[in-house]
Amino acid sequence: MSAVSQRFDIIIVGGGAAGLMCAIEAGRRGRRVAVLEHSDRLGKKILISGGGRCNFTNLYCRPENFISANPHFCKSALARYTPQEFIALVEKHHIPYHEKTLGQLFCDRSAKDVLQMLQKECESANVTIFLTSRIKKVERADGFTVLVNDHEFRSAKLVIATGGLSIPKIGATSFGYDLARQFGLKIVDPYPALVPFLLNKEDRAAYCDLSGVSADVIALCSGRHFHEKMLITHRGLSGPAILQISSYWKPGAPIQIDLAPERNVTIAFTDPNFPRTTNSLKAEMRKALPARLADRWMELHNPVSLTNAALSEFEHQLHNWTITPAGTEGFDKAEVTAGGIDTDELSARSMESRKVPGLYFIGEVVDVTGHLGGFNFQWAWASGAAAGRDV
Repeated sequence: MSAVSQRFDIIIVGGGAAGLMCAIEAGRRGRRVAVLEHSDRLGKKILISGGGRCNFTNLYCRPENFISANPHFCKSALARYTPQEFIALVEKHHIPYHEKTLGQLFCDRSAKDVLQMLQKECESANVTIFLTSRIKKVERADGFTVLVNDHEFRSAKLVIATGGLSIPKIGATSFGYDLARQFGLKIVDPYPALVPFLLNKEDRAAYCDLSGVSADVIALCSGRHFHEKMLITHRGLSGPAILQISSYWKPGAPIQIDLAPERNVTIAFTDPNFPRTTNSLKAEMRKALPARLADRWMELHNPVSLTNAALSEFEHQLHNWTITPAGTEGFDKAEVTAGGIDTDELSARSMESRKVPGLYFIGEVVDVTGHLGGFNFQWAWASGAAAGRDV
């Protein structure tokens, strides 16, 4: 029995943030759009983002907030779809939101508000959505043919918005990379980003019983640094500062952590009347760090004496804790996937393949990865809009 065939102007594979934005923009321009989503519901990653409240953009979004083999590639799309444009959409739908630290915008209620907004916009743009669409084959002859179960979908334009490898339990697959390779496009090797570190056996024994302790730190690696919170876990280190620096880390490389940013913990000892005792030092440490972490640091790094030289070395160690992670928690716990479709293969204006006319790649599947704090959503909206306005 031959497959049932349906024709559209554009087929978008992936019903996440980038795919839905692309569908909305293309549908508004009168294009007949089909979104093929392999899951049984749209936007699963949207729903779990930001602790369920969706950190949907960042007020201070700049190209410098993104990692790519070509740091200039993201500039065009980001300039043509700004955070203010997405905020206007949120306000049009009367979704209450608030700013947290560093320009991060979150829904007041739930990430469901953003997903419902995108679905309503798709409906008003006459976008047709097909869930549980397991793609068996993609062919290109006169346009593109996508075989799904016993259905054929045909279109002149095909947009791949399938995301990366992060969080396989909610459906992440290698589909986008596999399709790119099918059509001869280069891939920058994907790796987990915005991901917790695992500590080696020795460091885990020394610190991981402090699981749940959080401290304000500066994390440094590969010439980059982030001043945010660090969280000790039962297997290693997490928290915003660690997630941020993980995107720049390469296996086997050390990271440095300043445990007392912009503080001189031993400065009280310059007063000749200040008691030079271990208890005094411990008290000063507790002013700078959470008590449990302060006490543990004293146990492990207690100076052999309280001379000026010994205190200076103690201070130095506190600001230069150097560890070499055993690895990361991998794609299971990574918020995003770095690497992806090589940006040399794509038009920065439209996201269209230079080799294969009519084939587009948008969102996380592309080698553009944002920092923590709403930047990856802004890339999804911007790259989706760029393709949706071109197809």
